[in-house]
Amino acid sequence: MRELDPESLGDHLDRLYRAAWALTGSREDAEDLVQDTYAKILTRPRFLRGEEDLWYLLRTLKNVFLSQRRTLAAKSTSVVLDEETDPVEAPSSVQPDQAAESREVYAAISELSDDMREALVAIDIVGLSYEEAAKALKVRQGTITSRLFRARQRVAKQLGTRN
Repeated sequence: MRELDPESLGDHLDRLYRAAWALTGSREDAEDLVQDTYAKILTRPRFLRGEEDLWYLLRTLKNVFLSQRRTLAAKSTSVVLDEETDPVEAPSSVQPDQAAESREVYAAISELSDDMREALVAIDIVGLSYEEAAKALKVRQGTITSRLFRARQRVAKQLGTRN
């Protein structure tokens, strides 16, 4: 057993952010989810039993996401938006076509079932190998392969219907 080094958490920020975006379907929600995940992890020392830091962080990210989703469902309220509010301009550094495409892809991923979304996020977003994803999600490698195949098909089909 070893202690998780808080100094190394920044090494995984990009992968966690991409995973969070795929889970939430929103850049802003992804930023909040990663921040909440790091806040939870940093509240006390964490001890890992032979697992990689990234696997632990991904599992914690998923648990924080599910917890937030349950809390949100329990408090579900409607908000009326003011139609006279001026839209916020995007920074000039943002490529509109790329940003729109990324939003569509992440939105499609966020609509998958939990099992398929987790497999797709682990392999295609975070970049884990099939073996690493199977260990991180505590399923067999064949299960990862099957879920990933179905997830990719659904995302491709959904993106095809939006265009």
